[in-house]
Amino acid sequence: MGDARQWRRDVHSVGLVGVLTVGTRGAAGAGEVLVKVRGGSETFMAWSDQPLPRGTTVLVTESRGERTVDVIEWSSPWETGPSEPGAGEE
Repeated sequence: MGDARQWRRDVHSVGLVGVLTVGTRGAAGAGEVLVKVRGGSETFMAWSDQPLPRGTTVLVTESRGERTVDVIEWSSPWETGPSEPGAGEE
C-alpha cells in the first residue's frame, strides 16, 4: 500500500514556474514560492540547494510532500532575446 505521505504529494506543481516571495537559504532553511496552478495562485514552502533571493524566478523540480517543493533558479530560454544565425561561430 505504501506510506500515506506519498498520497499527499502535490505532483501538479512539478514542472511549473513561480517566483520566490521569501528567499531560500539552501540547507539552512526554506523560503516560499508563489506558483500559478489550478486556475489560481498557490504558495508552497520552497527548498533549494543554494540560497536564492526573494524575487527569483524558479522551476519546481520535486514535491517533498503536502505544500512543500524543491526548486531551482530558472530563466526562460524564450526570454533571452533573438539569436542571430551564425552567432558564436568562428
